[in-house]
Amino acid sequence: MPKLHGLLENALYFDDKPRAVRFFSEVMGLPIMLDEERLTGFDAGGHSVLLVFQRGGSVAGEDTPTGFIPGHDGAGPLHMAFKIDEADYEAWRDHLLAQGVEALSEVRWPAGGRSFYFADPEGHCLEIATPGLWPNYARKA
Repeated sequence: MPKLHGLLENALYFDDKPRAVRFFSEVMGLPIMLDEERLTGFDAGGHSVLLVFQRGGSVAGEDTPTGFIPGHDGAGPLHMAFKIDEADYEAWRDHLLAQGVEALSEVRWPAGGRSFYFADPEGHCLEIATPGLWPNYARKA
């Protein structure tokens, strides 16, 4: 079987896209790479892209000069996690709390990783996670 090299894009869908764009750019500090009415693309680090869509705005798909992008959408509290360095855990948690972000929980994983779960402005369950969460995201020896 051919090898996969990771996830390139993750998408979240929002009723208030401008508020979500402010959250990810101002609170999370993600650089905007593309900003259109239908979607905003953020550099999520490590060759990863976060796509923020207006809920319902991409259901029909879109013809582009280079091809057709099939329709997609999402509803309910979706989940995604951001990788962080172990040394930055407290700084990230403290920064998010200082910004008024809703804390949902903290977990210390059996392999030593730590996760801080929090909500974005529309209630998606976001996470910052240190190495030691999954076998393929291990702590350095």
